[in-house]
Amino acid sequence: MSISMILGIIVIVCTIYCLAKRYESRLVLFSAGIILSCIALNPMAALIGFSKAMSNAKVIEPIVASMGFAYVMKYTKCDRHLVHFLAKYLHSFGYLIIPGAVLITAFINISITSSSGCSAAVGAILIPLLMRMGVHPAMAASAVFLGTFGSPLVNPGYHQVVIASEVSKHTPMEFVTYSALPVLVVSIVVAVILCIIAVMKKEHKGYIADVDDTKADFKVDLLKAIVPIVPIAILLLAKTGYLPGMAKLEISHAMIIGTIIAFIVTRKESTPKDICKDFFAGMGEGFGHVYGIVTCSLVFVAGMNAIGLVKALITAMSAHHAIAKIAGTAGPFILATICGSGDAAAISFNTAVTVHAASFGLDPLHLGAAVAAAGGLGRTMSPIAGACIICSGYANVNPIELAKRNAIPTIVGAVIFVFMSLYMM
Repeated sequence: MSISMILGIIVIVCTIYCLAKRYESRLVLFSAGIILSCIALNPMAALIGFSKAMSNAKVIEPIVASMGFAYVMKYTKCDRHLVHFLAKYLHSFGYLIIPGAVLITAFINISITSSSGCSAAVGAILIPLLMRMGVHPAMAASAVFLGTFGSPLVNPGYHQVVIASEVSKHTPMEFVTYSALPVLVVSIVVAVILCIIAVMKKEHKGYIADVDDTKADFKVDLLKAIVPIVPIAILLLAKTGYLPGMAKLEISHAMIIGTIIAFIVTRKESTPKDICKDFFAGMGEGFGHVYGIVTCSLVFVAGMNAIGLVKALITAMSAHHAIAKIAGTAGPFILATICGSGDAAAISFNTAVTVHAASFGLDPLHLGAAVAAAGGLGRTMSPIAGACIICSGYANVNPIELAKRNAIPTIVGAVIFVFMSLYMM
């Protein structure tokens, strides 16, 4: 092994450590990419990687448009109406209130793709509601946190979907179609396992809550509750031929249509100026934060390419196909658990390795889906994930308590998703 390779591995270990310590992920990944390129005596490699990332409009467009729509949903409060609409029927679930809460959160997470944003919107309503219904605070928070495990993989505008479909040479809709069944199965499995844990720990009933009840009389507007799912519905109908003349509809187009519908539905409480401002503010956040992580991950990958680490990894995987399946799923899962973010792990692996999956006997689409899911599930048992901290704050419990309760469901869920995507489909 060359000196540059040894130094490169040391840098990568330090990168993982810094991510685990919750240093700014974009700074860590970008800096690591620059350092790796300098070690390889090719500092331009990282900069060229940055330029390539910046020129990829095909990936940037759906990501920033989806985030713009998410900001509009927050401004118009349509997301709150959807949450309250679903929570309204939670009382009738009986013993199934905990898996019901998981599935409700997962459903909303399809539209509100940010795990932290979804937890903030859903947790503020569902966690106090579950506690009023007798669920232990830690279990109530765990249910909402677990619901963010990765259901956005069926949203064609979700950045992980866009990246994975790009590297696997498929369209986002093809990726969504492929991922739908594993996501559905894992959703049910993790929800049921958490329910079993709650019953075993006797945390599903009996808790006497002392929580604010002011949101209990929230009046749901059904039209507003429907708006968050409009873009996804439009995309599905257009791509399946049920909307004549709209076969060329792009993800960003659906988000713009959804934004216009949001204004029409909320025209008495909102103004065109404010909706426009929030849409573009969301686009800016989508570019600066979400695509910023993508860009810095690509700079990091360029650095690994420069020192020859990616080539060595591909060679090892080509010789031993089992290594690819293990490294491609366990690696992102473990790293996401350690650093609290599924993005850094999954995006880096997908952009560096999944693109070469065919050379070591795997379909890039299958591996890309498994990697994205593993990253999301690993993050959902991390006590330092943003969504975990938000949910634990609503319930006033230690984030470690949520991680402990979600550990078994997420590990089992990851095994099932990987098995289905790499061996069954």
